Amino acid sequence: MIERMNSEYDRVDVRGAVGFVLIAYIPAWLLTLPLWLSGQGLNSTWYPPLLIAMMFMPSVAALVTSRWISPGRRVLREIGITHPRGLRGWWKHGLLGWFGAPLAMMLTLVVGWALTVYDAHWLDFTDLPGQLQFALTDQTPDSSITSLLLLLVNVFVFGWLNVVPAAGEELGWRGYLNRALLPLGQPGAFLVTGVLWGLWHAPLLLLGYNYPAVPSVAAFLLMIVFCVLVGTLLGWLRLASGSVWPAAIAHGFLNAAAILPQVFNAPGEPVSNVSVGLLGWTGWIVLGLLILLLIALQKLPVRFPAREADEPGLSRGVPRFHHR
Repeated sequence: MIERMNSEYDRVDVRGAVGFVLIAYIPAWLLTLPLWLSGQGLNSTWYPPLLIAMMFMPSVAALVTSRWISPGRRVLREIGITHPRGLRGWWKHGLLGWFGAPLAMMLTLVVGWALTVYDAHWLDFTDLPGQLQFALTDQTPDSSITSLLLLLVNVFVFGWLNVVPAAGEELGWRGYLNRALLPLGQPGAFLVTGVLWGLWHAPLLLLGYNYPAVPSVAAFLLMIVFCVLVGTLLGWLRLASGSVWPAAIAHGFLNAAAILPQVFNAPGEPVSNVSVGLLGWTGWIVLGLLILLLIALQKLPVRFPAREADEPGLSRGVPRFHHR
C-alpha cells in the first residue's frame, strides 16, 4: 500500500482545470507563430528553441494555476515536485522510466519487424545519428559493436538532457491536470488528460510534426490515440510513485529513443510514424499490452487507502473514483 495522494477536491476543480488549459495552450500556440509567419515551418532555425519553450508552458500553467487561480496549501507536494520520503519514495519508478521507455521502443520495432511493416537491419548503423558518426569503416574491427555502444550512450546517458524539457510538460499534464481530474476516476482522468495533451500539439501537427504524410485530421486522431495510451502509462508512474519525476524521466527517454526507428531501419528507406515506432499503430499494440499487464498485475488503477465515505463527483452522475 502506498501513501494516499492528498487532494483538496471532492469534485473536479473546473476553474483550476480550465485556467490551466488556457495558460498551457495559448502561450504555447503563440510561440509557434514565427514558424508560420516565416513560411519555413519546421525547417525554421527558430524551431528547436521555440519547441523547447513551448514544452515549458504546461509547467508554467500548473504553477500559475496552483498559486493564483486555484491556490493550494502545498503546491509543490500537490504537483509532485516534492515527495514525503524524498528520492526514496520514487526512485524505483524513476528507474523504470529510465530503462523502460527505450526498451518499449525497441519492443515496438521488433513487433513492426515481425508484422513486416518495418524493414529492420539490426546491425547496420549507416543511419546512426550525425553526432555519433565516427570514422568507422568496414575494415574497422568491431565497428558494429562500437556503433552500438555509442548508440546506447546516446540514448541512456545523453538522454538525460531530454528530461529537462520533458519535465516542463509533465509538471503540467501529469503533475497538475491528471491529479486535478481524479474525481472523474483514473480512467477518465487519463482519457481527458491524453486528449487535451494531444490537441495541445495542434499548431505543430498542422505544420507536419510527427505525421507529415497524412491529412491533418488523421494526424490529430493519431496523436490523440498515442497521447492517451502513453499518457496512461505516464499517469500510472505519477500516481504509483506519488511524484511527477518518474513520468518526466520516462517522457524524456521516450524522446531520446525516438532516434531508434531511423537507426535500425534499412539504409535510405523512409520511416513512417503511422505504422512504426510508438507513434504508430504497432506502438499502440505495445502500449496497450503494457496497460493490460498493469491491470492484470493489479497495479492499475493505482490503489490508495480506502476513504471513509463516498464523496460526490463532478455531478450526481459522476461519482468520485475510490481506491480500495
